[in-house]
Amino acid sequence: MTRAVPGNAILLMYRVYRNVFPAVHNELSYWIERAKLIPDEELRSQALASIEEKTFHCEGGSIYSVLSRGNDKRAIRFIVAYQTISDYLDNLCDRSTSMDPDDFRMLHESMIDALTPGNPLQDYYQYREEQDDGGYLHDLVKTCQQVLFEAEDYHTVKQQAIKLGKLYGDLQVHKHVIENERIPRLQNWFKRYQKEWPELSWYEFSACTGSTLGIFCLVSYTLSGKMDATLSNQIESSYFPYMQGLHILLDYYIDQEEDEKEGDLNFCAYYAHEEQMKNRFRYFVERTHEEIQRLPDAPFHQMIHEGLVGMYLADRKVGKLSNAKSFVKEMLKVSGKKATFFYYNTKMYHKLKPGREI
Repeated sequence: MTRAVPGNAILLMYRVYRNVFPAVHNELSYWIERAKLIPDEELRSQALASIEEKTFHCEGGSIYSVLSRGNDKRAIRFIVAYQTISDYLDNLCDRSTSMDPDDFRMLHESMIDALTPGNPLQDYYQYREEQDDGGYLHDLVKTCQQVLFEAEDYHTVKQQAIKLGKLYGDLQVHKHVIENERIPRLQNWFKRYQKEWPELSWYEFSACTGSTLGIFCLVSYTLSGKMDATLSNQIESSYFPYMQGLHILLDYYIDQEEDEKEGDLNFCAYYAHEEQMKNRFRYFVERTHEEIQRLPDAPFHQMIHEGLVGMYLADRKVGKLSNAKSFVKEMLKVSGKKATFFYYNTKMYHKLKPGREI
């Protein structure tokens, strides 16, 4: 049955809480049980932690399933599996027993294979000490491949999806190597793209590559049966770099204090001062708004755009940041009324689920 894409915030949130989130938790329950069977203790621990700590990523990404117009379950199956790979690998690299870029590159080959039905599965752990995951990562990759294999029009978006997937993988390799190599690697990487994106700094470009939203949008529209070359190109240019960049910059914004304590890389730290950061966030908000008007279902994409701002800024971690009140006020104002709606909606959601963090 074809289902219309919700055009207002109340309808969207009703459908998300009633249909999308329960389906996400159902998929995650399967992967939790699957992760519990991983023989290697370290891999099992990181697989379970990545789901427990980052459920929000699967919930948020799966909102795109409403674009599949009735194929929500297949879209959610893909999104949850792909995001689970992403979060699991992020844990393996972040809390790694290895600092080897070859290891990180090989692990992230799984994300390219997941986007390429027919690609043979590889030994993704070949450069690390921990090896035996009982087929967990292979099963995640196969789940993604199966959904895409059954999607008739996937060939139309495959090139764009893999391009975004490769950029994501490059970022994960460069940002997880030993500390004194990270910035030079990221800066050299950006030099290859600087002519195309002269308005971005190296750290903003890096942020733009760190989101999976463009891939979820491409796949969900593909499952709707309404995909063609014009739409696939428009999705790529509407989501990359600005929508994806806004997503990840917000993610880094709320993690500033945490990352400083842990000594982790945070792209917001490279702005010269608070006012520059505020101006650049405003720029990303405005450019995102401009780009998504070119998409079908523009009101939906606008809600995602404003929802990102509202939901991230409603996180409890924001209250610990200096100048947060004026920053939040400015961002909500420039983002639109729905951002404020999502901001208070998310604050209420946190109150009902006290343990939840973004």
